[in-house]
This record gives sequence, structure tokens and C-alpha cells, in this order.
Amino acid sequence: MVTNRITVSLDEDAQSALDGLAGRTDKAQSELVREALVFYAANFEAATTDAGPNLEAYHQMLSSGEHVLLDVDFLHTFLDYVEDADGDPDPEFLDAVDRVAAFHAHEYRDRFESLGELLDWLSFCGFLTVRASEGDTFHVVFPTESVKWFMSRFIALSTEQSPFDIEVEAGVSKVLLTEVR
Repeated sequence: MVTNRITVSLDEDAQSALDGLAGRTDKAQSELVREALVFYAANFEAATTDAGPNLEAYHQMLSSGEHVLLDVDFLHTFLDYVEDADGDPDPEFLDAVDRVAAFHAHEYRDRFESLGELLDWLSFCGFLTVRASEGDTFHVVFPTESVKWFMSRFIALSTEQSPFDIEVEAGVSKVLLTEVR
């Protein structure tokens, strides 16, 4: 194995980080620097992409315990099994969804000043995709029909206390949402 030597100048923060890692791992500084370089190369895209705001928002959502990661197949399964014999959503499930939406209406009242802000948040959460926007009208696409009815209901109810009203026009595979002041 050929060993190449380099000299590296470390600022105070880098030296402190290296010292801390050496103390925690009982590894030599040169070994840690080699591992860090290999790790950085393997994760270059993640390390250099401006994903900071998204990662920070995900971290805040998950660390608060208020949100969880949920496989999309689980979501679809839950929604598929809340229908009654006629294929309509179970009334008890709708009552529960409406209570959650009412709580969020109170929360969203002061949090979102526009429909666009709310849709950005919900798309960040993975419930929908905003395909296009024309003024105050948004073309919203949902991954499945069950998510479409579920989220359309949620959006309508959770914006009742917002500083804006919305009009909902359901299409076959998407929904047009328009902000009305």
C-alpha cells in the first residue's frame, strides 16, 4: 500500500472537532482524517446540495414527536380500509379527520398567510404535488384517489380560520385550488 502524505492547516473549529472525535473513538487523527475524506467523497452530493432548509424542517417535525415518517403504502392501506360496505368513508373516521382538521385550522390561522404557503408545507410533507400555479390558482396532484379525497377534505376544513378562503374544483386526477380574499 502506497502512503501519500499531505500537510493540512486546521482552524480552531476543525481542530476541536478532530480532537473531540479522537477522544470519542480512540483513533489516531490521521485515521480519522482519512475516514472523513472517504466519507465526504461518498456523500459529496448530500454534503454540497442546498438541502439545508428541508433537512432542518424534517428534523424539527420529527424531533418534536408531533410527526412521524410513514411509508406511503401504509397511508394508502389506512385510507383503503376506512370505507364502509358502500365504498364511502366510515362516518367515525370522517369525524376523527374533521377533529384533526379543526385543530389544524386553529394552528394554520396564524401560520400561513396564503394558500401557496400552505400547499408548499403539505407538499413538503408528501401529501400532494403542486404541478402549476397561475396567480392564486394551484393545480394540485395527489398520488391516489383516496389521498385526493382525504387531503381535499382536510385542506377545505383546515383553512376555515385562515385569512383567505379557497375554492375547490375537483378534476379526474387533480384538484384546482384557488385562493379567494
